[in-house]
Order: sequence, then structure tokens, then C-alpha cells
Amino acid sequence: MEIKRDYYLNKLIAKKHNGLIKVITGMRRCGKSYLLFTLFKQHLRSCNVAGDHIIEIAFDSFESKKFRDPEVLYPHIKEQIADDQMYYILLDEVQLLGEFESVLNGLMRISNVDVYVTGSNAKFLSKDIITEFRGRGDELHINPLSFAEFMSAYEGNKYDGWKEYVLYGGLPPVVLLSTPEQKIELLKRLFDETYVNDIVGRHRIRNKDEFEELINILSSGIGSLTNPKKLADTFKTKKNIKISVNTVKSYLDYLCDSFIVSRATRYDIKGRKYIDTPQKYYFSDVGLRNARINFRQIEENHTMENILFNELIARDFNVDVGLVCVSGKDGEGKAVRKQLEVDFVCNKGSKRYYVQSAFAIPDEAKMQQESNSLLRIDDTFKKIIVVKDTPAPWYTDDGILVISVYDFLLNADSLDM
Repeated sequence: MEIKRDYYLNKLIAKKHNGLIKVITGMRRCGKSYLLFTLFKQHLRSCNVAGDHIIEIAFDSFESKKFRDPEVLYPHIKEQIADDQMYYILLDEVQLLGEFESVLNGLMRISNVDVYVTGSNAKFLSKDIITEFRGRGDELHINPLSFAEFMSAYEGNKYDGWKEYVLYGGLPPVVLLSTPEQKIELLKRLFDETYVNDIVGRHRIRNKDEFEELINILSSGIGSLTNPKKLADTFKTKKNIKISVNTVKSYLDYLCDSFIVSRATRYDIKGRKYIDTPQKYYFSDVGLRNARINFRQIEENHTMENILFNELIARDFNVDVGLVCVSGKDGEGKAVRKQLEVDFVCNKGSKRYYVQSAFAIPDEAKMQQESNSLLRIDDTFKKIIVVKDTPAPWYTDDGILVISVYDFLLNADSLDM
């Protein structure tokens, strides 16, 4: 079964011959190696690149163990460069290579070499990996499968596919398993034995239980506004654990830096300024989040919001949580100031979209509620409400696009419908 990842493949192809080290980053098991060693290699062969001009080494394999020594690897690669044609060097799990930064920077000095690498340890899960290559790295970040990618391999209709995606997420090895029991077991094992241990080991976290408890708290409140102080207070009142605000902040940074969760900052739309706190946190894969809470508390509305956030991030938007401040009067006629929320403010270059995740709009009152914040925005950028299902995309009298989650996720151009 082949899972289509054309979006990332085309982005990788566009980086060919740019004189930089192509660094494919992303959380473990999201498909980095498959993209490089299967899809990209197929592309190279389709461009008539000879097999002996593709040098590939997976450092985690037994047969490549000797190449972890830079004194062995570098001469080995140099010996294979026999002419002036372009050679493509594909290196997997490159963190296992000793002095890999120096080796890769050395390879870049060879004029007819194009270098591509992936890595999966805590160091390569870090967002600052490009600094390892002294400005000579070009990052391609890959995410777990989007719903459209998931459906490219799913043998069923979009409604059944959605039910499975909401539960088990989009990590390729999980998607390819056949039974719910297998999916659940792998998701739990990945979280406990891989992701958590990577972060604990890299940052030398002394109290692993505290760190894991924070993950549990975030898992139970995806899409909720929070901040380090609020989380520290939750530890104290609900868990009877005293933890400093600075420690909570560090734990949150570790999770974001390792791509387990993403942080969305609030943006005052009318005031045109960012508000540092509180913020929202979303999981990069909803299956991992669900496994963390033992598949309890799976409110589909919150999960849908998380999926929409991931989709917008995967489409290369900068995504913030919108805030619209409005003035009014309370029941006693006193002046009050309210803060209305727009789920997502999406920016890419000169483009901006406002997206509201509504799940269901059963009546006019609910429509007014979901539209209220959007209608208070005084610019002309497009406004969209995404619901669980609706017969076809349509516009309200106020010009707001209402679209089903299926049409939104399965159509790459849905924002411009």
C-alpha cells in the first residue's frame, strides 16, 4: 500500500541543486525515511539518474554500522564519485554518524554533490537543527499524514475514514496496521518509549513523573487557553504537586521544540498586536493525544479543532488564535468590554484567512454565535466556518463561507472556494 506524500515530495524536488544540505525534520515515525529513500529515490530514477550516482546509507542498519565512523564514511563516499555528473547522497538517521556536522559540511564543498539527510534522535527533533550546519542547511519539515493523505491509502468512504482518523491519527506505521488493538498498542508504545524518553534524555529531566503529568493535563485540555502559571496551579490543586512556573514553561518548550505539540499565540485582530498569554496547545497527531488519555475524553468537536489547526500548519500558514475586543452594555446598562474569539487567524505572505471550527450549527442561534466574532472584524479578508458536515459549501448573506470538514480537508484549495 502506497501513501501519497506528493506535497512534501514536490517541496523536496524544488530544493534540488540549491547548494544546501537538505535536512528533513519531523517527529519520529512521521515518514521522513519513506519520503527520502522511497519517494524521492523513485523521482531521481524517473529523471534517469543512474543507480551508481545515488549513494544511500541508513546508519541504523547493521550493514552500515561501520560507516558511523567518519574516517570510514568520508573516503567511501569520495571513492564513489567517479565523474563530473551530479551525485545524490541520501543519509538516514545521520545523528548516528560521528562528527556528522563536519562530515556534511565537508561534502558540501564537493561541487557535484547534492546532500539529503534525516535524523530521529532528540537533537534532530529540535527546531534549531539548521544551526548545526552553520547556515548551509535547508529544512523541510514533514508532519504526520493529513486527512487527505490518510484517505489516499484508506479503503473506505470519507465518513468511515474520518471516524478512524479522529481516533488513531495519521502516523504512517499506525495507519498501516489492520486492527484497533494493534494501533492502540503502537501509539502507546511510541509515546511512552520513544517521544517521552527522547525529551527526558536530551534535557536530562530529573522528575519524569512531573513531565508526564504535564503531558496528561495538556492531553485532557487540547484547544483550551492556558499558561505556565495556570498549569502550575492545576498541579497544586488537582494533583497536590508543587511545581515552579519556570519548570512548567521549560517542559512546554521541550514539547514544542520536539514537535509533539504546537503552540498557538493569541492575536488581537483590531489592535494588531500579539498577546503572550494565555495560549493554546495542540497535538501534532491526535492519535498520540488519544493514546495518552487511554482513548477517553475524545470530544469530537475539540479533536476536529486540533485537526484543522494541524491542516493549516501543514499548508504552511502561520496560525494564531484570534481575539476581537468589542464594547457593549450589560443587563444593567453599564459599559462592558468583551473578548470574542476567532479560532484561527491564518497568514501566509499577503494572504490572510479567518477560520472558525464550529462542528455543528443546528439552528440560526448557533450560526449567530459562531459568526459573531467574524462579523466584528473590520477588514476584507476571507472568513470561513468549518462544520462537521453540510451538503455543499455555501455563503451566508454576510459573505462567510460555510464548508464541511470533509470538503475543507480533502480539497487543497478549499480556502479559496
